[in-house]
Amino acid sequence: MFHKNIKLIIAGLLVIASIWQFTEHNIGNGIFLILLTVFPIFFYFKNEFILLAFLKLRKQDFPGATKMLAFIRNPEAALVQKQQGYFNYLHGIMLSQTNLTQAEKYFKKAIELGLSMDMDLAVAKLNLAGVAMTRRRKLEATNLLNEAKKLDKQGMLTDQIKMMKDQMKKM
Repeated sequence: MFHKNIKLIIAGLLVIASIWQFTEHNIGNGIFLILLTVFPIFFYFKNEFILLAFLKLRKQDFPGATKMLAFIRNPEAALVQKQQGYFNYLHGIMLSQTNLTQAEKYFKKAIELGLSMDMDLAVAKLNLAGVAMTRRRKLEATNLLNEAKKLDKQGMLTDQIKMMKDQMKKM
């Protein structure tokens, strides 16, 4: 994994090399280098290890996702702010199985840093509501559930939200 600034430097060097190829009348090489510039720019905005961790989570491979996230050593320096949010979001999802206190910390940090998709934000708030409910903070859990319901535009979380509201009524 390269530092985020190194990725931009590599993209700049590729553009310079493509301009040099154009001046040498090697048009094909120049076009290829311009197209190759897309990769470092893409990986500047989407970290490769976060993408691999999402793929591991999709296959329910929690140890593999943890291993992928472990490759990111200094997230504050190596990642853009949204990527830091997803880094914390993934850690929260993995820790929600074992350690609710740590998971709550990671989910709050992910919401604070920001997530790109409303669905991810809704899932984070739903998990936070579950943690608040287990800690007997009914008002906070209700507020988080309402926010998650507003963010869930496709209706994918309606069953989970309804189930949590039913559990809160029993408290």
